Order: sequence, then structure tokens, then C-alpha cells
Amino acid sequence: MSDRLGIMGGTFDPIHVGHLIAAEEARLRFRLGRVIFMPNHQPPHKKDYPVTPAEHRYGMVVLATASNPHFFASRLELDRPGPSYAIDTLRALAACEQTRELYFITGADAILQILTWRRPEELAELCSFIAVTRPGYDLAEMQRRVGAKLMARVHPLAAPGVEISSTQLRERAARGQSLRYLTPAPVATYIAKHGLYRPRQGGASQTGIAQGALPEASGAPQCAP
Repeated sequence: MSDRLGIMGGTFDPIHVGHLIAAEEARLRFRLGRVIFMPNHQPPHKKDYPVTPAEHRYGMVVLATASNPHFFASRLELDRPGPSYAIDTLRALAACEQTRELYFITGADAILQILTWRRPEELAELCSFIAVTRPGYDLAEMQRRVGAKLMARVHPLAAPGVEISSTQLRERAARGQSLRYLTPAPVATYIAKHGLYRPRQGGASQTGIAQGALPEASGAPQCAP
């Protein structure tokens, strides 16, 4: 198995096929042995919507990744208190993945903000970045804003389906519209079953977690074995 390990971090609120396609394209293009999906506990950058409880988001990631033997869901950030900083995650993985190359998979728009992340220079020493773009994406803006030093650690990857967004899925779910083919069927069923993203009276989304409602991960690693 390849010593290259992919890490796909994010809020995953909810996870969708764009995430999965990007992860699979990255795995094949960069010969990654596995890709770990890392739902964050507390997004370090403020969101403009109420974030769904972490256990629901993790449960959906488990369901979405279960059919791919190269994909794993991790609780590493969920079980760490406070904001979920990429540098803390990469330090932890580097400590227990000493012989592996780490590749952080994220969207091109996130790479444009990389200088606002905590300790970006140290982060670039710990991993390479795979910047997922739409086909035909103009890299000039990324190169200008990131700078040559960090850009040397960034590998652009054009992948189909990245125009799908979690925002679109939340909006569709709130209107009671179908999520079929936008997210794996088990995730769509989970969202409907628990009424996620559906407005309650007063405008709040339904995000309560019933006891025993969450799927269990099968061998989801804290660090890849």
C-alpha cells in the first residue's frame, strides 16, 4: 500500500458527492493509499449559518464513505476540544504517521485563504496541498495571493462535480426537495429521517440527536494503521 495519506478536512454539513469525487480523483492522481475524512468539531472560521451538531455530521461521513475501502472517517478533530485547526491535526498525524507523506485535500477557494490559517508555513512543512478546482480554473489568482513559497507545495486538481455545495443541499433539504444523486442515498435517508436542515417554528433548523441514532464507524482510524 502507498505511504501517501490523504486528509480531507471540512465541516461536511452535509457531505456530498462533490467531496467524494474530489477525494477519489486525488487518491488516483496522487497515488494515495487512503483518504481520511476529518469532520471538524468547531470550524475555526465563523460560519454564516448554525452548524449542525458534530455527531450528526460525523455520522453522515461514516455513511458516505462506508462503501469505499480506501476511505475512512476519523474522530480526531471531533474528540479534541476547541476550534479545529489544521495545524493541530497535521501535527498529530505526522507524529503517528512518521513514514508517510501527508496530502491535505481542500478546495481552491480555501487555498486562497491559506495565509489566514494558523501557522501556514509550518503547515506547509508537514504536508502538501491538493487544491481541487473546477476544470478550466484560472490559477493566476491563487499564485498571486498564496505566493511562490507556499504555491510550491500546492498541487491543483481539476475534478468534476465540485460545483455542488453543501449550501445547496441545505437549501434543498429546507424546502423539502430531493437530494437524490447529490449525496449518497444513505446520507439522504439520514437527513430525511432526522429532519436535518428542515426549519422548525421560529426558524431554527431541526438538529437534535436521538439516542442510538448515529451509525457506527467500522475501523475508523485515529491515525491510519
